Amino acid sequence: MKRNYIQEMVLASMFIAIGIALPMIFHSFGLGSTFLPMHIPVLIAAFTLGFPYAVAVGMLTPLLSSLITGMPPLFPVMPYMIFELGAYAAMGYYLGQKLKLNMYLALIGCMITGRLVAGAAVWVLVLFFGAKFQGPVVFIISAVTTGLPGIIIQLLFIPPVILLLKKANVIKSEVCHVEK
Repeated sequence: MKRNYIQEMVLASMFIAIGIALPMIFHSFGLGSTFLPMHIPVLIAAFTLGFPYAVAVGMLTPLLSSLITGMPPLFPVMPYMIFELGAYAAMGYYLGQKLKLNMYLALIGCMITGRLVAGAAVWVLVLFFGAKFQGPVVFIISAVTTGLPGIIIQLLFIPPVILLLKKANVIKSEVCHVEK
């Protein structure tokens, strides 16, 4: 199914809106950095939108959320999240839509790539902008351990959503596959 740019923009806007609203709900219960709610719509966008739209969702969601809600904080969190979620979207598109990997492998590949890119961004923020992080390796280990519940939710929630979107003919049937 071929979509036009208007459909892509509408879906991208919807994912950005969800990416702003969902963290507000989770943060009201103090669960934002544990359950990683902003990552969910970005990862779904990566598997459903064209490359530029998916990456735009990944990079604009933390920026707009920071400007509208104050979450994530403008500095130092928002800058690394722009790169992390942009990497999620780019890698999700590549692994899921271009290579058509198994959904779980594609998700894990996205998560690893995003964390590595976030670590590199943290290194730049510490080195050049005086951000108060312990360093990229400690940051990555901490991000994975703190976000483990969110990672599990992503692995459990996103593949069925992608499957439902395939059945509803919202995305191409050849995008990723959920079976073994």
